[in-house]
Amino acid sequence: MLAGNLPLNVDVVSFLAQNPVGPRGADFGKASPIGLLIIVLLLVIILLIGWDLTRRLKRMRARRAFAEEHGMDPFDVAAIDKAMAAHPELRDQ
Repeated sequence: MLAGNLPLNVDVVSFLAQNPVGPRGADFGKASPIGLLIIVLLLVIILLIGWDLTRRLKRMRARRAFAEEHGMDPFDVAAIDKAMAAHPELRDQ
């Protein structure tokens, strides 16, 4: 019951809860093919970034392992580059 002994009509309440005003017309709900292209391009870019970061992490691990094996400071980039250049078997990493 509402104030003043008025009965609550459930049909009226549920009808008022729905919003009849909104986007309508012939173009509503149609996505542009450009949107699909953008989504595919973003997916490709994300995959390329992941691939590149994986390569960089592998190289960084190899450089750190080389520095630790030879007792070098892992942050001395110039010394590690010079020492790794002397080992031709490490050039593929």
